[in-house]
Amino acid sequence: MTKPLKNTNIRPIGTKYKLLVLISFILVCISGLPSVAEGAGASLYFSPGSGTFFIGSTFDISIFINTGGNNVNAVKVDLKFDPKKLQIASPTAGKSFIAVWVAQPAYSNIEGTASFQGGAPSPGINTSSGLVSTITFRAISPGETSIYFADSSKVLLDDGKGTDILTSLGKGAYTLTIPPPEGPKIFSHTHPDQNKWYKNNTPNFSWEKAEMVNAFSYNMSRNYYDEPDNVSEGEHSSISFADLEDGIWYFSIKARQGELWGGISRYIVQIDKSAPASFELVFDPVLRSPVSVSKEPIIRFITTDALSGLEHYTLKHIDLTGKEKKEGFFVEVSSPYRMPELALGEHEIIIRAFDAAGNYQDSAEKIEVIPTEQLFYVSKNGINIFSIFISWWKLILILIIILILILICTFLWWRKNKRLERTKKYLIGVKGEAEKNREEIKRKLNGI
Repeated sequence: MTKPLKNTNIRPIGTKYKLLVLISFILVCISGLPSVAEGAGASLYFSPGSGTFFIGSTFDISIFINTGGNNVNAVKVDLKFDPKKLQIASPTAGKSFIAVWVAQPAYSNIEGTASFQGGAPSPGINTSSGLVSTITFRAISPGETSIYFADSSKVLLDDGKGTDILTSLGKGAYTLTIPPPEGPKIFSHTHPDQNKWYKNNTPNFSWEKAEMVNAFSYNMSRNYYDEPDNVSEGEHSSISFADLEDGIWYFSIKARQGELWGGISRYIVQIDKSAPASFELVFDPVLRSPVSVSKEPIIRFITTDALSGLEHYTLKHIDLTGKEKKEGFFVEVSSPYRMPELALGEHEIIIRAFDAAGNYQDSAEKIEVIPTEQLFYVSKNGINIFSIFISWWKLILILIIILILILICTFLWWRKNKRLERTKKYLIGVKGEAEKNREEIKRKLNGI
C-alpha cells in the first residue's frame, strides 16, 4: 500500500507566530479607524440660541463655528429666517475670525435670507468657538420664530482639497413679545389678540382715560417707530380705521396732562384679507385623468400664503355615483391623503386651504373609479380596454379618422374600378376594330 507523501514545507505555527498574526490584525483594525488628528466634524451654532425680545427692539445673534479639532480655512454660511417676524438691521456687527471675505455679506429682508463666505489663510483656524459674524435683527411682529442654517452651508478643511466637514447645524428659537404700554392702555374688540392675523381690515380701538388727561394724540402707521405728534386729536377714547391694506399696522397713542405729553403706547394689528395661492390636486395612481384605477386614491396638494401663512387643509367628498349626489362634511386632512374606499363611479373631491387669518382657497377635481379586473368597461368618461383607457372625445376622434380612411379607401377602390372598366371598354373597342379591319382585308384579298 502506497503511503501518502508528506509536505515538508509546512511547519506548525508556533506561539510567537500566533502572537505576531494577532498584533498585525489589531494594527490593521486600528489603521481603519479615524485618527485623533483628523478630529470630528465641524458644527455651526447661534449665540444666544434662544431668548425673548420686544417688538420694535433690536438684538444681536452671533454665529459661531466649532471646527471639531480640525484646521479649517473656509466657511460658507447661509441663513433662513421669517421676514414676517424679523428683519436684519445690520448684517456684520462685531468681530470675526474671517480674514478674507470671498463675497461681501448679503441679506434680503424680503426673502428672509443672509449669506457669508470667507476664510483664513493656511493653516486656517482650529477652535471650538470661532466667531463668524454677529447679525443685528429687529423684531417686527409678535410670536415664536426661528433662525436656522440652510443645507447649502459649508465648512472646508485645510487639506488642499476643500473637503466639507460640516456635520451639525444649530437652530435659534426666539419669542417676540409686545412691550408693556408706556401711555394709555389700548383695547380692540375687532382685533383683540395682537399675536393673531385677521381678515377684518376695519379695526376699532379704545383706550383708558386717566384723571387730569385733557387730550390724546394718535396715529396709524406701517412703521413701528412712527410716533404721534403733539397736536391734540380731542378727548374721545375710541377710533376706527377703514379699508386698511394687508400687512402689519401699528396704532400708537399718547395722552396729555396739562401741557405735558406722556409716554407712547402701541397696539399691533395684523391684517390678511387675501386667500392662499391657487393650487391643483394630484391623484396617485391615475390611469388617465380624471379616471382613477384605484378605489383608494392618494391625493397630493400644496399651496402657499404670502402673509399669515398656511394654517390647515380640509377635504370634502361628494359622491356622484347615484341619482342624487351625496355631500360629506369638510374634515381636516394633510398631504398626502389616502381616500377611504370609494364606490365605482364618479366622485368630486374638494380641498380647502386656510391661512392663519381664516381666508381660504378651494381646489376641486372630479375622478371616476373604474374596475381593474374587467377587460372591457364602459364609464361616464370613456371606455377601458385591457387597462387602456380611451376617453369619449378620443374615441370619437378615432372613429372619425377610421371613417375618413374608409371613405378614402372606398373612393380609391371606386376610382380604380372605373379606370379598369374604361380600360376594358377601350380594349374591347380596339379588339372589335381590329377584327373589322381583318375582315375587310380578307374580303379584299378574296376579291383579287
